[in-house]
Amino acid sequence: MAIGYDYNFRDTLLRERALTHSSFANEKGLGKLTCNERLEFLGDSILGFITAEYIFKAYPKKPEGEMTKLRAELVCEASLSDAAKRIGLDGEIKLGKGEAANGGNSRPSILADAFEAMLAAIYLDGGYGAAKSFVETVILGEISSVVPAASDNKSRLQELTQRLYGIAPVYKLIGESGPDHDKLFTVEVIVNVTGGTKTHSAIDAKGTGRTKKEAEQSAAGAILASIDL
Repeated sequence: MAIGYDYNFRDTLLRERALTHSSFANEKGLGKLTCNERLEFLGDSILGFITAEYIFKAYPKKPEGEMTKLRAELVCEASLSDAAKRIGLDGEIKLGKGEAANGGNSRPSILADAFEAMLAAIYLDGGYGAAKSFVETVILGEISSVVPAASDNKSRLQELTQRLYGIAPVYKLIGESGPDHDKLFTVEVIVNVTGGTKTHSAIDAKGTGRTKKEAEQSAAGAILASIDL
């Protein structure tokens, strides 16, 4: 494999197809099925599963909302585009002349799709173990740079709501239970949207924790996981 990852394809046609953009296939009259779109479809699901499995095992105390946001950070277009560049896909992908002239080999969407297609090709050629090793090396090796940002849900939620709606979220303690030495707090966070670039009337979510701050972080994580951004 000429790209910066140590995997040798037995079926080199899979590798070639993973690196063939639809613009190249169309220009050469090769037909829709010869480009990497079908592989990209499969790779997207494989990537989601491998990443979810890793997060589930590596972070046993993270609630569902936080795991969802962490996975989204790891497999977003920007993350996959960066990964594609790290392993040299930007210099390997086959583009039509027009797409190449317009800088297609640096477009995040094209690079992210090529990465997912390459993952699917590795999976079909070498099985789940090969695909998992690829993801763990190229994507999950970067997880340490993502977790700190993903853990401060309150800051992330405030930045998003300020940017999208021009308002700050409101936190309200709505319940507490248990003895004084082992209380469980429940907090509700509300985003009262009256305008901005998105159309909503109100967005809310609840979270629990052993402290009020922990409950607020949990609620912020829940709303981040559900809000339509």
